[in-house]
Amino acid sequence: MTRMLASRRTFLASTAALAAFGARAQDAFPSAPIRMVVPFAAGGATDVLGRDLAKAMGTQLGQSFVIDNLGGGAGVPALNTVARARADGYTLLFAASGNITAQPLLEKNRVDILSQLTPVGMIATAPHVLVVTSKMPFRSLADLIAYAKAHPGELNFGSAGVGGLAHLGTELFARAAQVDIRHVPYRGASQALTDLVSGQIHGMFGTMPSFTGMVQSGAIRAIGLTAASAATPLRGIPLISGTVPGFGYKSWNGLFAPAGTPAPVIARIYAAMKQASADKGVATRFDEQGVDIALADSAELADIVRRERSVWDKVIRDARIQLH
Repeated sequence: MTRMLASRRTFLASTAALAAFGARAQDAFPSAPIRMVVPFAAGGATDVLGRDLAKAMGTQLGQSFVIDNLGGGAGVPALNTVARARADGYTLLFAASGNITAQPLLEKNRVDILSQLTPVGMIATAPHVLVVTSKMPFRSLADLIAYAKAHPGELNFGSAGVGGLAHLGTELFARAAQVDIRHVPYRGASQALTDLVSGQIHGMFGTMPSFTGMVQSGAIRAIGLTAASAATPLRGIPLISGTVPGFGYKSWNGLFAPAGTPAPVIARIYAAMKQASADKGVATRFDEQGVDIALADSAELADIVRRERSVWDKVIRDARIQLH
């Protein structure tokens, strides 16, 4: 009996010691700069958002963020870099939703991304914008759909590459609107936009920052949004679901850490993200990019990832999309 009581005391003492250690680890974090890996080249929309967020979070955490742009490879090199890093909170991934919910589904050996990365939280959402070339007489989504049905297989939609969210959005739209559209993949968005302006391709999906200048100049037209948004640059653009009932999706941005990162550290980083989201400068710059501040904590973001992964998995299978 005495030995059992002693064992219980030892267990309770150990539990208390672990709790105290966790609390100290949370209080001490961070004690060094934090590396934020961005799976896109410098200057792109995700990179700009990540840098704004990193600056504000650095102020909250009392440590600087070092941005590491690892573009290319459909985001896989960036994901692998973070997944293999020490699970201590000092290496984070600032991802766009397609990096997490779509690209891993296109790998030969599918791996559950949530077994390799722990969600920290979501910071923002944004709809995709459907833009069309001004070389065609499409003034509305109804015009485009009518043309597509009258000329099956003649409309070409571009994207920055096979399996990206813009490509999957195209496939989802084609099925929802019951039209035959041909996807034309490019190695990046800039060449696709060049061909859109010239009329070599007829439309594409993407986030507004990529299109703003060309829409303002009249070189291309924005005719639909994949989801509602309060962002200033998107005002006046109609929802696609108004013409194609049930159609819709959003892109989002969030932070991820290596699997196994201690929960107190994840909570500390998310708290800094939440505080940064209240910064007026951050809110203004996000709005200018056509992005809405939208918070989700670790558990909520994990649920979002699972739900969206099932949607894009069906699109990928139905369209028989393959990277290799």
